[in-house]
Amino acid sequence: MQSTIARSETTSAVPADRSIYVWGLAAVAALGGLLFGYDWVVIGGARQFYEIYFHLTSPTVVGWANSCALLGCLIGTLAAGYFAERFGRKKLLLTAAILFALSSVETGWAYSFNAFILWRIAGGMAIGLSSNVSPLYIAEISPSDIRGRLISLNQLAIVFGILLAQVANWRIARPVPVGLISSAMIQTWNVQTGWRWMFSAVAIPAIVFTLASLFIPESPRWLLAQGREREAYTVLTRIGGEHYADVERNAIKNALNIARAQRRLRWRELLRRPAVLRVLMIGITLAVLQQWTGINILFNYAAEVYKEAGYGANDIFLNIIITGSINVVFTILAMLLVDRVGRRPLMLFGCIGIGTSHLLCAWAYHAHWRGGAVLLLTLSAISCYALTLAPVVWVLITEIFPSQIRSQGVSAAIAALWIASFALTYSFPILNAALGTGGTFTGYGVICLLGAIFVGFFVSETKGQSLEEIGAHVVL
Repeated sequence: MQSTIARSETTSAVPADRSIYVWGLAAVAALGGLLFGYDWVVIGGARQFYEIYFHLTSPTVVGWANSCALLGCLIGTLAAGYFAERFGRKKLLLTAAILFALSSVETGWAYSFNAFILWRIAGGMAIGLSSNVSPLYIAEISPSDIRGRLISLNQLAIVFGILLAQVANWRIARPVPVGLISSAMIQTWNVQTGWRWMFSAVAIPAIVFTLASLFIPESPRWLLAQGREREAYTVLTRIGGEHYADVERNAIKNALNIARAQRRLRWRELLRRPAVLRVLMIGITLAVLQQWTGINILFNYAAEVYKEAGYGANDIFLNIIITGSINVVFTILAMLLVDRVGRRPLMLFGCIGIGTSHLLCAWAYHAHWRGGAVLLLTLSAISCYALTLAPVVWVLITEIFPSQIRSQGVSAAIAALWIASFALTYSFPILNAALGTGGTFTGYGVICLLGAIFVGFFVSETKGQSLEEIGAHVVL
């Protein structure tokens, strides 16, 4: 089923002449992704030590400690939609950077469980802001012919952040003697101090992000929406030259004029319109699907997944490094393919590949296969995810909404992503206890295959189109 086509005038995409500058801007914004990845995954290595320090034993409390940051992610995402429109993209990137630096240090040196939870939620707010504004900013500064690659740069930064957290955890943690009982573990350096440095280390790249954010320009699309045409034209000229700036400025102004010609509508009124409901449903479903593939379980609960497969504590850290490295390699490959192959084929391949890997992994657990078989199948799932859903969902979420509702639509989709992520992360200890690892991964595999059906019916290709051309397919 296709969207209704608006008979509005759009301008064909024009290549930019000065791509180095726009790559630099995207790299600065993507630092938010790097901090997002680090802060999101660092807990996977630290949790086995802080759980002993804080005496956490209940699956419910363990799940809350591991997922509480997602509450902050939701708050940050919902706030980002309003504040990105009110104050611009640049100021929110700067706010996220400062919040990353502060929350990481305070989390690391929390001496009560309540303080730990409070600062993890604050760190989650930074993740929520950056996960919303970084890809939005990149999408709005990017020429259409390289937009997919530039938005994927944010995903590459996320997976580098994940790998950085995994390497930091591995290097900071000291070897755990085999057979050491839990009563003796509490006195070890890892439990008393090591996990604190795992969290605090992210303050260094956060300071770099803070300083870099001071020197990037505001989004030209936001500037034009505020009537600051001269500033917007200057930014567009630096991105792609005068001809590019003329064409893009006119296209953006035409889209804004169409939006202004329509009376301002509240979300309640917009949601009564089938075209808006449809694009919002697609964005939210893609966001939820990305999380409920279950891949983040392989990062946040890696210790449980690999321990169940027969690996010891010291081997688990090495396995985590391997998963992070595979994640980076296939994300780089995704950057090369997203603007060539297209969004839709990659999404279909990813859903089928991840689902098949999960179902085979579930069979491996049921058949009591150990070690290498489970590791290979989890690496297969991570490879498919990094190549497809991980970057492409972020690309689609920032592309499919028309300019009139883009920041709000992106916020709604990413809010759904964080709600789904909270549900996934909180529920895994409970599902794992009730169904076993094999049963849990069977469920994730089925969700992936259902996702392939959804993509086949509802997701259209956006490769090579300007944001204004894509937005013209939604009649408000």
